Amino acid sequence: MRVVRLVKKAKKGSKEALLQLITEQQDEYYRLALKYMGNSHDAMDAMEEMIVSLYRNIQQLEKNDAFYSWSKTILVNQCKQMLRKVNKVTLIDNWEAIESHSDPSAVQNPFEQTEQRMDIQDLLLRVNAQQREAIELKYFHDLDYETIAMITQVSVGTVKSRVFNGLKKMREQARGGFDE
Repeated sequence: MRVVRLVKKAKKGSKEALLQLITEQQDEYYRLALKYMGNSHDAMDAMEEMIVSLYRNIQQLEKNDAFYSWSKTILVNQCKQMLRKVNKVTLIDNWEAIESHSDPSAVQNPFEQTEQRMDIQDLLLRVNAQQREAIELKYFHDLDYETIAMITQVSVGTVKSRVFNGLKKMREQARGGFDE
């Protein structure tokens, strides 16, 4: 497996191998950081810090084939740490992430798309922070339950429960309107 080979090289000190691993998923890292940070500048800062952390801590990675899950966990933790420093609360500002996962033929009217995004944003505000984070990681960033569990440092069952209960609450809110 190519990833395992590159990780082994990176563990031996190859900066090129580490850079190659990061470059292969740089768009995913950026979208994930942007989701947490809310703006491009802070997202790039978080990614830079992640790269430094990866370089310093690559020896701690136990399963070489888990590099991408591990590195995304480091990125999320870096974002959370930066947000704590400035005491920010950030929601999804980059709604293009939603569009990239939706069926383009489903809604052709840009006004309807904007309205849908606003509805989704409003519904996400009505679930707790842990449910919102799990739903966003699952559906906007297309991460699997195991990776989300690793990132959020909870069990897979807890992640599934957060997603299920959050979606259930969002469905109930959508059926009942937005008049609470």
